[in-house]
Amino acid sequence: MNLLRKKTLDASRVSGEGKLNKTLGALDLTALGVGAIIGTGIFVMTGVAAAEHAGPALVLSFVIAALACALSALCYAEFASTLPVSGSAYAYSYVAFGELLAWILGWDLVLEYGVAAAAVSSGWSGYFQGLLEGFGVHLPTALSGAYNADEGTFINLPAVVIILLISYLLTRGVKETARFNEVMVVIKIAVVLLFIFTGIFYVKPENWTPFMPFGFHGIMNGAATVFFAYIGFDALSTAAEEVKRPQRDLPIGIISSLAICTVLYIAVSLVLTGIVPYQSLNVSDPVSFALRFAGQDMIAGLISVGAITGMTTVLLVMLFGLARLLFAISRDGLLPKAMSSVNSKTHTPVRSTWMVGVVIAALTGFIPLDRLANLTSIGTLFAFVVVSLGVIVLRRTHPGLTRGFTVPWVPVIPLLSAAACAYLMYNLGKETWIGFFVWLVAGLAIYALYGYRSSQLNGDSNR
Repeated sequence: MNLLRKKTLDASRVSGEGKLNKTLGALDLTALGVGAIIGTGIFVMTGVAAAEHAGPALVLSFVIAALACALSALCYAEFASTLPVSGSAYAYSYVAFGELLAWILGWDLVLEYGVAAAAVSSGWSGYFQGLLEGFGVHLPTALSGAYNADEGTFINLPAVVIILLISYLLTRGVKETARFNEVMVVIKIAVVLLFIFTGIFYVKPENWTPFMPFGFHGIMNGAATVFFAYIGFDALSTAAEEVKRPQRDLPIGIISSLAICTVLYIAVSLVLTGIVPYQSLNVSDPVSFALRFAGQDMIAGLISVGAITGMTTVLLVMLFGLARLLFAISRDGLLPKAMSSVNSKTHTPVRSTWMVGVVIAALTGFIPLDRLANLTSIGTLFAFVVVSLGVIVLRRTHPGLTRGFTVPWVPVIPLLSAAACAYLMYNLGKETWIGFFVWLVAGLAIYALYGYRSSQLNGDSNR
């Protein structure tokens, strides 16, 4: 039964030396959410999803994925406004379900943020090298990609450098990080709007026929694929401990950022498939490609700059979320305590931030991880299922708890959220499921060998 030991609500609220500084408001959170969501999904994956899965019906894939995310976002908003501490779904599960499932979910989120950061940094490197080549600058082949003896690449140097630079920025303070993110978000939204309002004049409605070339099954496969594009709003809840008014601002940040990005995704997918026949969109830079296809080479170059900016903010929020997650798990004793130390000057978990930066930089620099986006999707979907069910559990176990935001129509909405996310998981490939289970088994081994005995709750029960 010790595997099911739960944290109390009082134990979840942190004070004193291990507490982070409260500096973020609703606008900061909304910008962080948009910064996390708009990136690789819109600038890279839209083309593949249209060409291989959904065709012009990609817009429906985005709508379906958005609906699943919206249901989950409501559940996240309730938890985040009720338990405003670092750790996101991990912290919520510790209270609702107990330590074992909390660890599994925390380990799952490490997969989500870690693989997402590695995959996005690889895409960032590709766009950045393309931009350099536009100015006649070419990196040596050995420094242009992860190790591949056939191609002569040894290390993806741009990916390593951007990861380490962002890690440094994150150690300077959360307010400084938020300000940098807001500037980057303004730039990339401007670029997305530039694409929409330029591309709309080159749309040919005949390119939308046939609208559903792969049928409904293709739309659902497309939804499972583009779900990666929405990953990020859940990372806002990892910042809960650093929000001035979490009961009010967290729900605003989570829901508004998701709404803004959904509208932009729908508009981009309509314009994209209207400019270029969907069969031709299986390229690494579909948004820029569409404008080059329309003869707008100069604007296509600006889109590349926007893609680099967009992926920079995604990296920032993913690394931020992963560092805060490891900080929270470490503070509970399930990982070494060194990861939960807070710098007295910047009020940030510097050690966990640098550990995340160095490990992700090493992985993305030497190992080709850019094709692992589906592992991120399955990890996120699993977290959404658990959080959705956790709302129902906490409503039953703590009915009188003060909640800054409440999900309507419980248990209907949480059950719909869990079912929608489970169905999207079902539509992911066998290789993704195998990788997911291997990762979970490795996590259970770490918990058995270290976490179970080192847990803060285990120490409390022995006193």
